[in-house]
Amino acid sequence: MVEDDRHIVHIDLDTFFVSVERLQDSSLVNRPVIIGGLSHRGVVAGCSYEARSYGVHSAMPMRTARRLCPGAVFIKGDMERYSYYSNIVTDIIAEKVPVYEKASIDEHYLDITGMDRFFGCFKFSRELRESIIKESGLPISFGLSVNKTVSKIATGEAKSGKERELYVESSQVKPFLNPLSIKKIPMLGPKTYSLLRSMGIDNIATLSEIPVDVMHRVLGKNGIVLWERANGIDKTPVVQHYERKSIGSEQTFTSDTTDIRFLKEWVIQITEKLGFELRLHNKIAGSVSVKIRYSDYDTHTIQKRIAYTSFDHILINEATALLDKLFYKRRVAVRLIGVRFTHLIAGATQLSIFDDSQRQSSLYKAMDNIRKRFGTDSLKRASGV
Repeated sequence: MVEDDRHIVHIDLDTFFVSVERLQDSSLVNRPVIIGGLSHRGVVAGCSYEARSYGVHSAMPMRTARRLCPGAVFIKGDMERYSYYSNIVTDIIAEKVPVYEKASIDEHYLDITGMDRFFGCFKFSRELRESIIKESGLPISFGLSVNKTVSKIATGEAKSGKERELYVESSQVKPFLNPLSIKKIPMLGPKTYSLLRSMGIDNIATLSEIPVDVMHRVLGKNGIVLWERANGIDKTPVVQHYERKSIGSEQTFTSDTTDIRFLKEWVIQITEKLGFELRLHNKIAGSVSVKIRYSDYDTHTIQKRIAYTSFDHILINEATALLDKLFYKRRVAVRLIGVRFTHLIAGATQLSIFDDSQRQSSLYKAMDNIRKRFGTDSLKRASGV
């Protein structure tokens, strides 16, 4: 049933945060290492295989990780350092591959379709992997197959092997997928997994044999997507990577104002929308700037470096504080106000949990789901209205 003649590579940087820390401190090699927020409300952002053997996993509350593996080395982590090494890998890929997508801070998709005519896709992928390891010092795994879904699953399976690489040819897609647990399917969440298990569906082969109309009735459009993935079908393209450097917005008022309360409301509104956009694109910001243009067209901008985040409550506090500094320098009416976030890096889902509790992350996820469904203006802070 697989109808795809593409060659898609999925590259994953193994235990990325831990691997970067081990480059800085070789004494961490072969020791259980846990990275994340170190407060009692912190969450595990990443951990070594040694720590996983104790039951520790990403997104686990840090207090639970300490109980399971008290002898581990606990590290808060350095987001700028992780971004630096991630960019090294991206630069190597960009130099050798015309079409690639940076899916997160530690994984990439590559479309190398047609390369088999000149070089050999598997050979090329192996040599690219060797180049990345040599130049970055980081361990990586890759899966090569006909589409994103199968290549990502192949990468997961490759991690348990010695070579850390796996090529699943078109004719082998179904035999490869069939015996695997439905847990291996990307984007299949715990609720959907529990529902499918209650229906007696455990492995991918069983899921692939369920009539597609039944999957649609049970899970809607998502049911059709899961059925397609179980059958090795995924037409999702590799989207060419573009590294956005900044995000911002400006507002010119219909009449100039000296009302600081009104200006703060606008800053809060702008910042809240920009924060949502950051999270929507899996980005976090390392710098906030506020711009004011006065009625005499004199324009001033103030900027501040911050701990990487995409959470509104932090960004709003920083932006309104910068507004205060600018506004009280000159008691002149304001014509325009703007907010901009710079020093953007990928990986909001992974990196935002270094300092924030799981409860805080869940709250933002719920708020963003409402905005995605009903529009960005469907949910606002009272202070910005």
